[in-house]
Amino acid sequence: MTKFSWRRAAVAALAVPALALSACSAGGKAGDTGGGSGGGQAASTPRIKVALVTHAAAGDTFWDIVRKGAEEAASKDNVDLQYLNDPEAGRQAQLVQQAIDSKVDGIAVTLATPDALKDVVKKATDAGIPVVSLNAGEDVSAKLGAFTHFGSNEKLAGETVGTRLASEGYRHPICVIQQQGHVGLENRCAGVKAKVPGTEILYVNGQDMTSVQSTATAKLQATKDADVIIGLGAPITLTLLKSVTDAGSSAKVASFDLNAELAQKIADGTVIFTIDQQPWLQGYMSVDALWQNKRGGFKIGGGQPVLTGPTIVDKSNAADVVKFAQQGVR
Repeated sequence: MTKFSWRRAAVAALAVPALALSACSAGGKAGDTGGGSGGGQAASTPRIKVALVTHAAAGDTFWDIVRKGAEEAASKDNVDLQYLNDPEAGRQAQLVQQAIDSKVDGIAVTLATPDALKDVVKKATDAGIPVVSLNAGEDVSAKLGAFTHFGSNEKLAGETVGTRLASEGYRHPICVIQQQGHVGLENRCAGVKAKVPGTEILYVNGQDMTSVQSTATAKLQATKDADVIIGLGAPITLTLLKSVTDAGSSAKVASFDLNAELAQKIADGTVIFTIDQQPWLQGYMSVDALWQNKRGGFKIGGGQPVLTGPTIVDKSNAADVVKFAQQGVR
């Protein structure tokens, strides 16, 4: 069955106003209180409380973009948004339990480590709290009780990268995973390897960029025939550029995900391309879907994942993407 596309989702709405949003912590700014954008009037539906619980690590700009999308939807939909995050699976599960205990009206959660979250997600659904998943866990989302998922098919995204690299003659990629056991990241590299069998996996500690740089430098120095190194997130990829220089390697750099700096590197030709999963949409649509469910019992996606990617950003379209990235939506 063809998976539902976000382009066909009935989620269009006027951009409206900034209400104060409560937030417990953020990927880039812990303890911050977010606000939406726009200057119109919020929905007239009763105010509801939604928790967005992610596995974001501090300082990862990807999650700032997810959060901006969620905040704009919350402003439009008259939602009190609680943003909670922790990269450690057990603590993320505790945050979901915290949201249940505070009697939220809906929960959006990332499922990077589904085994650690399955019990608490069941507690939420057993309590009558609707759940959607986003970003990670597409293949287990419905099984765990979420009524839809917003994100990219990560195996397909990896295969897209592999197909592109193979067509351009690359034979020995190094795929860098910054969090071992993260199902989405593992699927990305598996997809690359499915199309380019010579792919090697390199695990690094994504919460320590100095370590990322030194580990990748050592690998490139030891692997003279590596022709491309792939980062699975914009901050990682930008660090890998330094590793290539440090190692004196001729390897090119490719990426997954996007921020304004990476978009500019692609426009400049420093990075050959990235696969964008459009995180702003993931945040926006997750909150909006929970509001739609509360107001009318609607289930966007019809039980199927709503795909927000993969899309390729390369030198042919990077200049346009840079403009949106500078606005914080790409």
